[in-house]
Amino acid sequence: MRVVSLVPSLTEAVAATLPDVLVGATDWCTHPADLDVPRVGGTKYPDLDRVRALRPDLVLLNVEENRREDATALAAAGIPTRVTYPRTVDGALTELADLLRELGSAAEPHWLTKARRAWAALPGTPVRRRAVVPVWRRPWVVLGAETFAGDLLRRLGVDNPYAEQPQRYPRPALPQLRDQAPELVVLPDEPYRFTRDDGPEAFPGIPCALVSGRHLTWYGPSLAEAPALLSAQLADLYVAR
Repeated sequence: MRVVSLVPSLTEAVAATLPDVLVGATDWCTHPADLDVPRVGGTKYPDLDRVRALRPDLVLLNVEENRREDATALAAAGIPTRVTYPRTVDGALTELADLLRELGSAAEPHWLTKARRAWAALPGTPVRRRAVVPVWRRPWVVLGAETFAGDLLRRLGVDNPYAEQPQRYPRPALPQLRDQAPELVVLPDEPYRFTRDDGPEAFPGIPCALVSGRHLTWYGPSLAEAPALLSAQLADLYVAR
């Protein structure tokens, strides 16, 4: 089996479980840190000639990370693809288990078992806070309905007012975000790299939690650490004056 991954979180999952099958990954596949495979460009604009040259038996894609036209072009070239689209934590755990089994894993990897246990061990009734979750600015883009990251935060006690809207990634103007009267603003460091100096100043007086975008949006080995790490980050608040 020869696998090219165009999804950073799946690259990490495969590399941690079946490293010998991974023959290519994107420039954005940063984990594991010692990953040493040929690179095929970005997630949105991969070099499909490089992908084809690696003679993959399977290319891994994701509905949000990758473009439909690249999946279509790979299929037209006779290259099998696997497109993932988890929208809940449970869905991600199931998709990961199915994928790794199909790639040849004889047993569930330790990190996946650890992730299941970590999420199952969460308190049944966490303290709940109303929060908006920007993932981009210029323009502002927030988590909306049926997103994996939204479900993850919901399990950690974050209630997102935009989760009830039809769009998965609404683009409200900043005054509309403030009008939601959030108790908290959750600011990840990817895809947009929010920092103390870039993000909180737009929400003066409102507590902001700067969180790991990898642990919020990636579905792979980081899921085992995500509940504890994100819970700590959600409790470490910064208020811009």
